[in-house]
Amino acid sequence: MDTGTDLAREATRVGALADPTRRALYEYVAAQREAVGREAAATALGLPLHSVKFHLDRLVGAGLLATEFRRLGDRNGPGAGRPSKLYRRADEPVTISLPGRRYDLVGHILAAGVERAGAGVPLAEAVDAAASEAGREVGTAAAPGDIAALTEVLAAQGFEPRVDDEVVLLANCPFDALARAHTALVCGLNRAYVQGVADGLGCGATACLEPEPGLCCVKVRPGDYA
Repeated sequence: MDTGTDLAREATRVGALADPTRRALYEYVAAQREAVGREAAATALGLPLHSVKFHLDRLVGAGLLATEFRRLGDRNGPGAGRPSKLYRRADEPVTISLPGRRYDLVGHILAAGVERAGAGVPLAEAVDAAASEAGREVGTAAAPGDIAALTEVLAAQGFEPRVDDEVVLLANCPFDALARAHTALVCGLNRAYVQGVADGLGCGATACLEPEPGLCCVKVRPGDYA
């Protein structure tokens, strides 16, 4: 995932709601239990039908609404007319955060850790194992590589890595709020996750817990660092 492209896409989607008419239409459609047609939306909001059509299709183009086609009413067969174009809220959520946050990822790791703990594994060990596994999945999905490849993968995960004298520093913690409230737990799984990414890439690096003001608590050092 290219973070620049992803940010641009999300910003475009959010920007589509800047227009008050478009925002009102989005809120109306999102509040309905079923997909609705242009005529119903125009009547509900007191807007011209041609304007409603334009704005609804702009929201579809931005990925905020989805469409389906269905005949309205009870008539079927010949003479029933063409199916109507209906609108509903798109399934994909819109999320934009600066700097980037990955609370979905840490939630997945913690849930997987709790499941392991329920099977009798000590909680701390279970969370670390779940984090390491999640990281390896990301690392093995990319082409094997060196530290440069690791920084590319970590950048796509929101860590904002930079290399200083062969040490990878992480300028952003994607789990920041949780790390502040539950430092030992979250920083530990963070280290395990980053190590998992490095292992998946096969880059022969070691993730270390080295907290420093203004940086993520994890640094990555080349080789088997002790």
